Amino acid sequence: MSEKAKEKQRKAPATAFKPGQSGNPSGKPKGCRAKATMAVLALLDGEAEALTRKAVEKALEGDITALRLCLERLAPPRKDSPVTLAGLPKIEGAADLPKATATILEAVARGDITPSEGQALAGLVEGHRKALETAELEARVAALETNLKDGGSR
Repeated sequence: MSEKAKEKQRKAPATAFKPGQSGNPSGKPKGCRAKATMAVLALLDGEAEALTRKAVEKALEGDITALRLCLERLAPPRKDSPVTLAGLPKIEGAADLPKATATILEAVARGDITPSEGQALAGLVEGHRKALETAELEARVAALETNLKDGGSR
């Protein structure tokens, strides 16, 4: 490769963006995507009730696609389901937390609940721990403030 060719290859074009500089600093103009959405809404404006009625009629006539559409809107699939865990102790203080987390770990190990369900339950226990801690700290601060107001005597 000639020296000129190597030099040309190394040089960036004059129009190249500098590092950290956007090629479109002002970003996407406001409302540009909304044009297509607004066109569709204009077509449907005033017809939503009639379209819904027609979809329900088709579903009642046995149209499986219309039935699926109606059911997905009326009863969307659940993202998660309730978790039943027998033996989970009532958490009234910090002393109850190890028992609760141990119960959750044992249930996951036995296969009674899935690891993701166990993780979700542990997150709830952690949230409850934070609430207990906050309540305890608030009570302690209130007691200290009362003690200071009373002249610091114990």
